[in-house]
Amino acid sequence: MKNLLLPLGLLLGTLAAGAATPPAEWIDPDTGHRVRRLSTEPETASLYFHQNAFLRDGRMLVQAPAGVAALNLDTRALQVLLPRGSYQAGGSAGLEVGRRTGRVFFERDGAVWAIDPAGGPASRLAPLPADAHLSAINADETLAIGTTTEPGHPPVDTWPAKGVVMHAPDGRVLTFAEMREELINQRLEQRVPMTLFTVDLRSGALRTLLRTTDWLGHVQFSPTDPGLVLFCHEGNWHRVDRLWTIRTDGTGLTQVHHRQMAMEIWGHEFFGPDGGTVWYDLQTPRGQDFWLAGVELSSGRRTWYHLERNQWSVHYNISADGKLFAGDGGDPEMVAHAPDGKWLYLFTPEKITDSKPAALPGAADWIQGGVLRAEKLVNLKNHDYRLEPNVRFSPDGRWIVFRSNLEGAVHTYAVEVAKAARP
Repeated sequence: MKNLLLPLGLLLGTLAAGAATPPAEWIDPDTGHRVRRLSTEPETASLYFHQNAFLRDGRMLVQAPAGVAALNLDTRALQVLLPRGSYQAGGSAGLEVGRRTGRVFFERDGAVWAIDPAGGPASRLAPLPADAHLSAINADETLAIGTTTEPGHPPVDTWPAKGVVMHAPDGRVLTFAEMREELINQRLEQRVPMTLFTVDLRSGALRTLLRTTDWLGHVQFSPTDPGLVLFCHEGNWHRVDRLWTIRTDGTGLTQVHHRQMAMEIWGHEFFGPDGGTVWYDLQTPRGQDFWLAGVELSSGRRTWYHLERNQWSVHYNISADGKLFAGDGGDPEMVAHAPDGKWLYLFTPEKITDSKPAALPGAADWIQGGVLRAEKLVNLKNHDYRLEPNVRFSPDGRWIVFRSNLEGAVHTYAVEVAKAARP
């Protein structure tokens, strides 16, 4: 299972072969939903699924050949905000729209910068520690957070090099997913010393939140609480206790989910729009029974929504009103081994409740069960899942945006949540 922010440039360079230009808009014949190709130039990709990517005017940040740009979902117009070479290249970690001012934050020359999409030069805000990786900006834009790796401990590259073949002990050639799992395990076993830190964007003051030899990643801030951080222990999920929270003053280190069975896995966590609920992929055990699980951090109340094997998704996301979820499916090599999982899904949550509830002892502490009612949105049969679609809802809830190579080249697409009207 892939659970890392991948180097997007490598993905685009690897998967953008195929010059056929997809149509600008069509009705998916298998689902009845309208699909729109938002980008006009190949190798234009949306950001990682949990990063705040929408500007106040509804445009969305993308990474295009010319640089970081604002993409209009209605007109498909593209405005380059940061030309290629003017920001830290590679994956999209740390590239984010501020929730208070709407500025675009990014990393350059070992520092945190911001630019107003309405115009004007970029501003250098605060230096980062040496060899740091910027992860996110908090809700009131006072802090940046990131990780550093101790010098002298170069981590294993968890992305298989082009043309590399790896073998199982019995001599069988490993699939791409299996190679990824082996390399991720090698990286985990390195026990590289790491630091989780914040930097004050007003004073430049650094604060160390955590030092550990656990492999830290997936760092994100609550969208509403500027002092709440969600992060993970990376690695193959059955070998780590993945989900954690911590406060920006270094207190409150808390494990969010605890394993209850062998080979239970959970991950690809994200905050709900309320900023106090965390959602994540849960499997009990791995590859057998599938849930989208949530926990309200203040109360500890838990909700588990069940999914079928073919509906399992690499990433899930939630609408701004919290009423709907989306998933980006997966191919047969991935953890669910779904025979027909290459679809983009819309999920409507449905809790299972007692029509005549009784005050049973301990009921307040029980998990609230439910199911996700699935609707197929886009047939991704031609998509190569080495590039993960990374679904996200538009702020108005009308569209679900994703990146795909379904027509060969990498483009950014949107599918309309409502079915298209019949002619």
